[in-house]
Amino acid sequence: MSVPPDIQTVHDKHGRYPEATSVEDFTQNLAEVKARIEAACLRAGRDPATVRLLPVSKTKPETSLRQAYAAGCRMLGENKVQEAQWKWQAMQDLSDLQWSVIGHLQTNKAKLVARFASEFQALDSLRVAEALDRRLQIEGRSLDVFVQVNTSGEASKYGLSPEDVPAFIQALPAFTALRVRGLMTLALFSSEAERVRQCFVRLRNLRDRLRQSAPAAIGLDELSMGMSGDFEIAIEEGATVVRVGQAIFGARPLKNSHFWPGETSAEEPPL
Repeated sequence: MSVPPDIQTVHDKHGRYPEATSVEDFTQNLAEVKARIEAACLRAGRDPATVRLLPVSKTKPETSLRQAYAAGCRMLGENKVQEAQWKWQAMQDLSDLQWSVIGHLQTNKAKLVARFASEFQALDSLRVAEALDRRLQIEGRSLDVFVQVNTSGEASKYGLSPEDVPAFIQALPAFTALRVRGLMTLALFSSEAERVRQCFVRLRNLRDRLRQSAPAAIGLDELSMGMSGDFEIAIEEGATVVRVGQAIFGARPLKNSHFWPGETSAEEPPL
């Protein structure tokens, strides 16, 4: 895909986005992010309607989530399952608000995700697939899922290695309550745009190869990749879902290592 050479990550702003404290703030931030999405699509010759914005509300209080809802957000992404469940319970009066769990899941928490989530973006083991499927069958529900792939090769990141994904995909039709939609990745956290871009290229190329042999029941149309600092590059490389938190909600008080266990890289964003 041909892209301009001057597009860089904006991770230098990570941790310094101003806190959104009103519906007006959220409305403005959403408009700015959507404008960035549209500009990236224009550069890549894509229709902006092919990219879904997933606002990520992890660590943010209920008040902020309600303001985001009032500004138009109807699905929110959360990393921590128990935090997501608490927010879901507290906000059940908003009947059309949906929840996407985007962080690593332990099998003993599968019952929580099966109860309330509409989407799970971090599927990376058959044990979790089995636990989710079993609980979903009990709940009488189904769940959209993305297979998480570790495209950076970092030991600190969750996800399957690209080499393990084909066999994993072949096993998923056995879990009939799981609707496989595509692949997800976390890129390197780096100011070097080309290194970040290669993570997205790897995911897109992997998806394209998998399409040739994937079971009929497996959907591979979606690529969830890109966050506040790099989603424009992800869009240029084919992202259909971008997970944006700080550019919408404002900076978080916790370091990246809180969400990506074991990561202590010098490239970790400032508080």
